[in-house]
Amino acid sequence: MRDFKEKLALVPKKPGCYQMKDSNNQIIYVGKAKNLQNRLKSYFTGKHNAKTTKLVENIYDFEYIITSTEVEAFILEINLIKEYRPKYNILLMDDKTYPYIYLTDEIHPRLILTRDPAKFKKRTKGKLYGPYPNVKACRDTVDMLNKMLPFRKCRNIPKKECLYYSLGQCLAPCINKIDNEIYNEYKQLVNKFLTSDDSVLYDTIEKKMYDASENMDFEKAIMYRDMLKNIKILQDKQKITSTDIGNRDIFGYYTKDDMINIQVFHIRFGKVIMRSGDVFELYGSIDEVLSSYILQFYNMSSNILPPEIIIPYIENSEILENVLDTKVIIPVKGNKKQLLDLVCDNAKNTLENRKIERLNKINKTTKTIEELGRLLNISYPKRIELFDNSNISGTSSVSAMVVYIDGMPSKKDYRKYKVKTIEGADDFHTMIEVITRRYKRVLTDNLEKPNLLIVDGGMPQVKAAKEAIYKLGITDINIMGLVKDDNHKTKAIINSQLEEINVDKKSNLFLLLEAMQNEVHRFAITFFRKTIQKSMTSSILDNVKGIGKNRKNKLLEAFDNIEEIKKASKDRLKALGLPNDVIENLFNELNK
Repeated sequence: MRDFKEKLALVPKKPGCYQMKDSNNQIIYVGKAKNLQNRLKSYFTGKHNAKTTKLVENIYDFEYIITSTEVEAFILEINLIKEYRPKYNILLMDDKTYPYIYLTDEIHPRLILTRDPAKFKKRTKGKLYGPYPNVKACRDTVDMLNKMLPFRKCRNIPKKECLYYSLGQCLAPCINKIDNEIYNEYKQLVNKFLTSDDSVLYDTIEKKMYDASENMDFEKAIMYRDMLKNIKILQDKQKITSTDIGNRDIFGYYTKDDMINIQVFHIRFGKVIMRSGDVFELYGSIDEVLSSYILQFYNMSSNILPPEIIIPYIENSEILENVLDTKVIIPVKGNKKQLLDLVCDNAKNTLENRKIERLNKINKTTKTIEELGRLLNISYPKRIELFDNSNISGTSSVSAMVVYIDGMPSKKDYRKYKVKTIEGADDFHTMIEVITRRYKRVLTDNLEKPNLLIVDGGMPQVKAAKEAIYKLGITDINIMGLVKDDNHKTKAIINSQLEEINVDKKSNLFLLLEAMQNEVHRFAITFFRKTIQKSMTSSILDNVKGIGKNRKNKLLEAFDNIEEIKKASKDRLKALGLPNDVIENLFNELNK
């Protein structure tokens, strides 16, 4: 670790945002501080937990940006996290969005389903219900309400009535003058149904179901029955309720062994309708992690900010309130404190269960990897890198590498390679090229070496891997091949001495090796398909400097073929918006 004593002395005691960098000048952590000097000094003095120690060991340099206030530092931190995605910050990677039901406040209202309510709300005012975790039930409920209540269905009002009017599902504002009181009555019914009392609509639909059944109209009866099912799913009565019908989110956490689980309960109209959250490695203080998570939760995702949020005690919670522009409550007693404790209990249960599951999984895979090491007569192969090639009749050749650590896939370390120097279906030399490129990069950038290199193939592929590795002067990577039978199923392994070793097909080791071979093949073939698909839709125009997607489309729309473009005058090409230098590049490429 570098000595930052002199540089730290120059840091001002002002609020701001700091960025930690590694030896490759990559930002690995972003933080905020009320006092930049004190905060930065704390990283390089005193004792830390294991995770923070790991972060500090990778700091090669740091920078900072002074801000006028702590609020500005909060906002800047989130913007920098969004821009650089630092490896040691908690990152909300899940982009899953849940649907909302939206009742617009237009002259002629619509009832719609949306996954992006914030964007939709900018265009039109209205009332929002949700989010709903069961997407199908939500969609079906919107369809049901639109069938039962004659809200406007068209986005833009047409000049004449449509089929919905004939079906009795629309009041046809295109041809009729609608009394606003009629819409208000339907709005109140929707609000009652989606917030508290679904009995009126439920009883109405149930009566229609029995009437349809008595009239032998079983198709319609089934439709009403399905409507009732969706009402039960969407409006399932919950044991966890609040004393009032306000909307709020409750954040709780639990931390143990440098891991933290943050849970969020979404309360809408007094009922917990959904929970979300995740487990992260804990770097830095809990206050920093929790405040960063909450800001990302609303600023970097589609989550709607409720009128209030409930959180455990953290320092500077008033800054969080200013940044979010919503009420932040830290309860100490009463019903809200009980709800907060319940969320924290859920976080504790989730984290402990996750750790048990993880330990069980690791114990199973590590024992299997130990068995592989004994079989190959090598030390425990903690990091394994596997390679596979893919091509069609020797064209569009690609290769792929997957990584397993302690027997578990590490997808962030997966790599793809387009074969550059080999033509035709030459698996031997393709393997040499790709493995040479990979481990030349490992040596140049001082990356972590694998304990075991596995190639998808038999003797030739193992020989190719050995040749590539030894030419680079690497002697501490073990090599193995995975042989397939005539049915393209995993058959046996080949060690570095080119000996074929059979593995019991019922053993955990064989199942793991089979899973590894299937995974690298899946990754390679997926990359190959994308490559071949792209090559099949490519054009010589793609090679012209200055011609992107828009200019390419203009040329293809204006001319029937490449020969016509060759014969076109410069004036005609200028009329399409092409500058002189791009026209020159185009003619040079076409006349090669």
